[in-house]
Amino acid sequence: MNRSNDQNGFTLVEMLLVVMIIATLAAMVIPRFTGRSKEAKIAAATADVQSNIAGALDLYEADNGIYPTTEQGLSALLEEPAASPQPKRWHGPYLKKKGGLKDPWGNPYVYRSPGTHNTADYDLYSLGPGGTEEGSGHVTNWDDDHS
Repeated sequence: MNRSNDQNGFTLVEMLLVVMIIATLAAMVIPRFTGRSKEAKIAAATADVQSNIAGALDLYEADNGIYPTTEQGLSALLEEPAASPQPKRWHGPYLKKKGGLKDPWGNPYVYRSPGTHNTADYDLYSLGPGGTEEGSGHVTNWDDDHS
């Protein structure tokens, strides 16, 4: 294309060509990342259930000799429980943020102590993307394929 020195710019055809190239690249790249969000949420819930909240529960148990009861729940990691049994040496909060009590899908983590799967201590799990007990995709702290 011959342009004189006073026409420094892009033509409509050149702009459309650039837009088409960007759209083509986006069409190839975006599908590769669509499943990543689900995988990232599962990984975050697994980290909470098996490390973050589990570690806070273990610290609570080390300080007080017992895990919080089901009635006291995970909120016992943030505020000293008023319900019986009273903790002996509560040195919390054991979690830094209140949002740590919800899974990546916005549902509260389910906590039971003593647990039905882990009868010696507690059950801790996320209901997963479905958010119901009956659904699949739960992230649990026990090794059971029937979650």
